[in-house]
Parts: sequence; structure tokens; C-alpha cells
Amino acid sequence: MALRKDIWRPAIVMATAADIVARGSIDGLPLVWLPPMGSFRFIADPFGMWRDGRLYVFVETYDYRVRVGAIEVLVYDAEFRLVDRRPVLNEPWHLSYPLVFEAEGETWMLPEAHRSGRLTLYRAIDFPDRWEPAHVIALDHVAVDATPVFHDGRWWLFYTSADREPDKMSALHVAHADRLAGPWTPHPANPVRIDVASARPGGMPLVIDGHIVLPVQDCSRTYGGAIRLLTITTLTPEDFVAEMGDALVAPASAAPFVEGLHTLAEAGPVTLVDMKRTELSLHGLSIEAVRECRKLGRAIRKRASGRG
Repeated sequence: MALRKDIWRPAIVMATAADIVARGSIDGLPLVWLPPMGSFRFIADPFGMWRDGRLYVFVETYDYRVRVGAIEVLVYDAEFRLVDRRPVLNEPWHLSYPLVFEAEGETWMLPEAHRSGRLTLYRAIDFPDRWEPAHVIALDHVAVDATPVFHDGRWWLFYTSADREPDKMSALHVAHADRLAGPWTPHPANPVRIDVASARPGGMPLVIDGHIVLPVQDCSRTYGGAIRLLTITTLTPEDFVAEMGDALVAPASAAPFVEGLHTLAEAGPVTLVDMKRTELSLHGLSIEAVRECRKLGRAIRKRASGRG
């Protein structure tokens, strides 16, 4: 049980994702913070879509006392005033990373749900409130934070593997398909990248100068410590080559949310990010105290037994 808990809070950055990539920072840019949550609760993983002059921001909502994430939508008007908020997707398993996008005449959501044992693509049947499971995407591994992009006439899907805990942070996989529904073909070089600083997807892919630029999480210091931009210079069904950029970190002006930044999602003229602080868990502290007491008791008994 961790002594400190990650508490995430998203913000709307008043700049395009391409501008942020070019300047290498969000420092000094105006932010509109999403509402704070109560103690040991947070919202995270923001993805946005504009409809009829309103920005719909989909987020994971999480309560450490429940420990099962769900998906909510927060609705902003053109002046970035919050006008509505409501739940839109719940399952028996944990949901997060509600990546929303439009393709093939439909609106889709591909949430993180590896605890279900599969990757499910949802279709909006009444945007933004009602979503139905449309396709199960079969891959070589159960995917974590799967992130699709259509590029050069083909769908590409980036994800890490849920097979082992370290792989969730460090083993980047790729698959491709002619259609969003598949079938999907895993890349023969999977995992195409093994690096805790630049593997786990962390937002909407961009296409800059003809190359996919994939936001990925730098988890080398802490989970979601920063975003790095992975520029994929070669991407074919046989080959993969990528270059890692500098870290994009939470600015000091975001205090106290300066301990991590793990989403970068373009939303038209603005960009969505989330930043974290940590909060001391008395429950975790009490468990750690019990462990230490048990260790001390064992040591005392061992020493007493040795003297006897």
C-alpha cells in the first residue's frame, strides 16, 4: 500500500498541440483547470471533442475508496465555462483513458480496460451519453492505453502490454489494419520499443511533417512523471524507427500539481493535459506501521530464540 497517492487534475491549455510541441513546454500558457475533486479522488486522462460550439471533455473519474474508474464528460461552452457534467460509461471493471475520435462516419471511444481481459471499441449511439460495445480488437497482448491513428491509408494502433507490470510502462507494441474494426495485425518487431521513459502512450497522436508524433509517458522517475514526444520516422508493416524528444513537464505555476504530467491530447484550438500532486495516505501509513511492527516482533523473537 503506497504511502502517497497520485491525485491528478486536468487543465485546458490555450494553445494547439502543435504549438506546444514546437515550444517544448506549457509554461506561461493560460490554463483553465477542470474542477477539483474531494480527498483521495481525482479526474484524469482528458480527451476532447468539439460539437456545436461546445467542448466535450471525457475523463476518467476515480475514488481510492472504490478503486474502479469510470468515464465522465464535462461540457464547456465557447468561453470555456463549465455548463454540464455527467457520467457516460461504467463497467464492472476499471475504465480510464477515454480516447474519443471520429472515423468512418461514426464517433468512437477506445477506453483503457485491460482488467476486462480485452480491448473494446465503443460506438456513440447518442453522443455524448450513450455508448455501445461495437468491436473487440484482437491483438498479440491485452493492450494498455491503446491509441489509434489513421496514417498513409492505414490504421495504426500503439499500446503497451498488460502481461507483466513492468511491460505496462516500458514495452511499446504496434498493430495495423485496413479498417478500424480489423482484423489487426501485430507488428513482427513487437515490442518495437522497450524504454520506461518513452513507451506507454499518453494522448492523441499528431502528424507533423508527415511523421506520426506520439505522446508517450516518461515513467522513469515516477508513474506519469512527464510526457515525451516520440517521432516515428519509419513505420511500415515490417519496420519501426522512432526518435524520443525532450520531456514535457508540469510547470511551477501549476503548483501543487507539479509531480507529473501524463496526457497531451489535442482538441482543436486547445490542448488537454493532466498534472499530479501526491497526497499522504493515513491508511497506507497505518499498514506500513503494522508491517514494521511485525518485522520488529520477528527480529525480537529471533534474537530471544538465539539466546535460549
